[in-house]
Amino acid sequence: MSEIEKIHKEYELLLKQLSDPELISDWEKFEVLNKRKNFLEKIIEKEREEKEIKDKIEESKSILSAGVDEELLTLAEEELKSLQERKKILKKQLENLLNGEGQFKSESPLGSNIATDGAAVIVEIRAGTGGEEASLFAAGLFKMYSKFGSSRGWKQKVLDSRPTELGGFKEIIFELKNGNVYSLLQHEGGVHRVQRIPTTEKSGRIHTSTVSVAILPKPKKAEIKINPNDLKTEFYGSSGPGGQYLQKRHTAVRITHLPTGLVVTSQTERNQLQNKENAMAILKARLLERKEREEAEKIGGKRKAQIGWAKRAEKIRTYNFPQDRVTDHRIKKSFHNIEEIMAGKLDSILKSLQSV
Repeated sequence: MSEIEKIHKEYELLLKQLSDPELISDWEKFEVLNKRKNFLEKIIEKEREEKEIKDKIEESKSILSAGVDEELLTLAEEELKSLQERKKILKKQLENLLNGEGQFKSESPLGSNIATDGAAVIVEIRAGTGGEEASLFAAGLFKMYSKFGSSRGWKQKVLDSRPTELGGFKEIIFELKNGNVYSLLQHEGGVHRVQRIPTTEKSGRIHTSTVSVAILPKPKKAEIKINPNDLKTEFYGSSGPGGQYLQKRHTAVRITHLPTGLVVTSQTERNQLQNKENAMAILKARLLERKEREEAEKIGGKRKAQIGWAKRAEKIRTYNFPQDRVTDHRIKKSFHNIEEIMAGKLDSILKSLQSV
């Protein structure tokens, strides 16, 4: 059964499920299935449109082969060129939809790992070993993911950051949404190592620094419930480069989750309420990650091995600037044009990871 045939079959199953009168009482499930149905309809519509274009192309070719009057031949040639261009665009759009462009992959009603609607993702980037050079590379990774997300129309919001005097980040936490964010970035979690000559290095010596990245799906309201009595909330003056205005007022927020000891902060906004919302978003994502990690420890075999890909302490990739090479250690594959990659051109790397 082809991918398109699976989609048609799943679509018919979804229609039956959505017509069940009892489903309306489970609004959350109804919403998920309905979004899935709408997405599959996009694929089916593109497939139908592509078939129509193919038929029109064959029709134009038959006119050309018939050798009718010159004026009709000219029109057929122009139409054929236009149809072939449209066919290329449709083919690409259909491929993107089938590969999860615009949605992230999840378990479908048929149990196949086909794309479904995405949710927001929280990305945490922290400088590791390497001092200021690690902080600068953390800023570089932030720009890389930002530009990649921007090229796909994702929305971004910085939730917390600790900038350095030289333009780096000791830590930056941000949210990405409105697309297939988790599907594409789920394997980015881990330690990213950089090898390059810092601008401050006079002897030309190559330095090695590390930065850790965590990709955390933002929980839905029903997934993580927090008792307000389990939280300790503190407000303080914001700090860091450019924070002089913020330091005058206690707008930064620190929240401690007493049962787990998790501490989160936010100081990017100019009022307490927004910073508190940002901190709570980070806390919920970390609690969900903790919950999934605990559940994963109870699971053996293949599933546990797959989850291991996202371990924070696992070295996953090396960015070697002198050799113009990015190496992903999990798939043992190298990619060149490092400047383009750092400018957000991640498609070839992410495609290789998803195909494993």
